[in-house]
Amino acid sequence: MPIRVIRGEVHPQHFERDSTRSARNLLRVTPPHSAELKIVGIVSSLRCAQLFTGLSPDDLATIASFAVTRTVAKDAYLFHEHEPSQGFYIVQTGAINVHRVSAAGKEQVIHVFRAGESLAEAALASPTGYPANARAVENSAVLLIPKAPILAFIAQRPDLALRMLGSMSAHLRVLVGMLDDLTLKDVETRLVNWLVKHSRTPGKSAGHVIQLPGTKRVLAAELGTSSETLSRTLAKLRGQKLIAVSGKSITVLNPGALATILRRNLGEA
Repeated sequence: MPIRVIRGEVHPQHFERDSTRSARNLLRVTPPHSAELKIVGIVSSLRCAQLFTGLSPDDLATIASFAVTRTVAKDAYLFHEHEPSQGFYIVQTGAINVHRVSAAGKEQVIHVFRAGESLAEAALASPTGYPANARAVENSAVLLIPKAPILAFIAQRPDLALRMLGSMSAHLRVLVGMLDDLTLKDVETRLVNWLVKHSRTPGKSAGHVIQLPGTKRVLAAELGTSSETLSRTLAKLRGQKLIAVSGKSITVLNPGALATILRRNLGEA
């Protein structure tokens, strides 16, 4: 039976529509401002960075207020050697290859930095700019921590300066280890040395899988060789049933034999 509206009484259909509208209004949440979301995302990235581990939320928010997000396409440069320092960087996603190029044009990878790692802190105090080149080996996102505001912040927080010294010390240890590896006499020895280092229990258990953090081209550069020479050396070890290769995974089938080859090639056997 149809219901009529009589002297100010609310029609049931009107009441139903108004109730629905009110419920929707109650459920509607005002979305955060885009700038607020951006700061929250930057703070999250800073918290994951080893350099800023343990900093208070207020300190992280202060740094996030002047940090700048940047995207770097694969094979694009983040900076070049000797360019004036704009600040240092923290990798959010992707991978950044830091390298130098010899007079003969040969590229030598210093380190490949990945999510949570910081790079180029030393350039903050260097009058000669960045000491190396940095190029994305994958589509990447980084945070630029600009030079002037971070130096002002460090002046108020000496503990952060100590953290940065620790980070640069870790980078130095990587360089020393790389120099040690590059003194090995041939590519096979360098590769075997790399495999032994990246096996959890070298010489004891077989079947350990090593996931390459980047492409084989990046690994070749780290070992100071070409992709073709690396492929031939991997094929040789595969033919000897020492490893198995599948995509970006290398399975160490006989870590004991690899360790023996390494000792022999180093003249220790």
